Amino acid sequence: MEKYSKLKELVVAIEEDFAKFYEKGNKAAGTRARKAMQDVKTLAQDIRKEVQDMKNG
Repeated sequence: MEKYSKLKELVVAIEEDFAKFYEKGNKAAGTRARKAMQDVKTLAQDIRKEVQDMKNG
């Protein structure tokens, strides 16, 4: 459950960069948002594997 909490925090933390990118066209914010989304993907995959292992364990 700890990883899930981290995932939620990460999504909330990147909201400002998405707003800056989409509303103001800030390219640096877009770069930060893309990097953060990669982190979201990695964390989500870790959570998925953990859930699968627990289910099959």
